[in-house]
Amino acid sequence: MTPSALPAGAGNTFITVAVWTGTVALVLTLLLALQIVLLRISLRRRERRAARAVARWRPLLNQAIVGEEPELPSLRPNERLPFLHLWAHLQGSLRGEANEALNGVARRLGVDTLARGMLARGARNERLLATLVLGHLRDRAAWPQLLPLASAADSVLSLSALWALVRVDPEAAADYLTPLFIEREDWALSHVAGILQQASGPVAQVLARILPGLPEDRLPRALRIAESLRVTLPAGVLAEALRSPSSSVVIAALRGVLTPATLSEVRTLLGHEDWQVRVQAARALGRVGERSDAARLTRLLGDPQWWVRYRAAQALRELPLLAQADLDAVRASLTDRFALDMLDQVLAEEQA
Repeated sequence: MTPSALPAGAGNTFITVAVWTGTVALVLTLLLALQIVLLRISLRRRERRAARAVARWRPLLNQAIVGEEPELPSLRPNERLPFLHLWAHLQGSLRGEANEALNGVARRLGVDTLARGMLARGARNERLLATLVLGHLRDRAAWPQLLPLASAADSVLSLSALWALVRVDPEAAADYLTPLFIEREDWALSHVAGILQQASGPVAQVLARILPGLPEDRLPRALRIAESLRVTLPAGVLAEALRSPSSSVVIAALRGVLTPATLSEVRTLLGHEDWQVRVQAARALGRVGERSDAARLTRLLGDPQWWVRYRAAQALRELPLLAQADLDAVRASLTDRFALDMLDQVLAEEQA
């Protein structure tokens, strides 16, 4: 049916619908534009308030940092978030007595109570800020509130709470967090190490206690945590891991060898059937081996695997008490062309 054939009433209906549709679309567009303008005005207003709060409080915090005790005005409600952001920023960039001075200012202003309230009732960004503040304050009263957040589904919030727990009480945090970090493989090891760094001593004690009882599939993660913190495990615990039938456990244990206490186990692993184990054994021997281990590493220069030969050559270069004359003697004794090429390559890298 052509438009000319439509009844007059139907044509009017189409025109009315089109007019109303256009009107509604125009009104919605104007409302959306108005909302954007209002949001920008609100944002600018917040930014100006924050700038005024920072301008008011920065000189007072700077006075505290240099050892003075400034007269503190009351913290206005609209200044709280800007002040906490400024305070946390300064805390993260300072060390020692300056940190304690900032903590003193925060406690005089009741920031510890304020942060605990934000942790209980605040929005997500406020709770994240509160965990940061309470961690810097080492606020023991916040421990019961921080503990449930450590296992929250929100990984950013949970990691922030874990960091705060370590700051508040390193010993108690090590007991609670070390098994948790071993279980939670979804947490990046770099984040775990950063959180536990300040509790490395207590974590080493916890690892030494729980490692012998861990199932085999959890041992590599536990050993990698020890390696990332550069903690020295008891020789008996490490030796047991080095004797494991699992290559992944042995590799993780070799990466954590920092002293000659397990030297005999490391030497045995130079002949392991898994070439990745031989790679780590060569590296460990370069760290803790003796001058007499040069012969063992020289034999490893003939290994079929390129990476084993490369790490063996590096270990020879790093071996304690091995002089340049000894390396020259090792080079002169080599008859395998691949071994000689590898040693020359590593020596050239050292000189580059």
